[in-house]
Amino acid sequence: MMEQRILDIADHLLLIERELQVRGWWDEVSPSESALASTVPFAVDTLAFEQWLQWIFLPRMKLILEHGHPLPSASGILIMAETVFTDRPEESRELRRLLAAFDRLIAA
Repeated sequence: MMEQRILDIADHLLLIERELQVRGWWDEVSPSESALASTVPFAVDTLAFEQWLQWIFLPRMKLILEHGHPLPSASGILIMAETVFTDRPEESRELRRLLAAFDRLIAA
């Protein structure tokens, strides 16, 4: 049976996805392959943070869960989100709350 933590993480990924859509921060068109191939943390050189969440983080986490790969031992997504959204504290409140909960689930 799937561990409860895995199910909780999967739920959180869906909530993060939904929040990005609700905010209008969800792209219909994928960034270029070169943009997605960035090796810089959070692909800050080629993608907006929201794009990184949509095109790199969410698909990567879904693959990890679907294939039963080991989970990352730590997640610092909230720290990055706090930095990115300093100018949008109200708009990003729910997304940051979800990312904080995700960080806690990973650290568990």
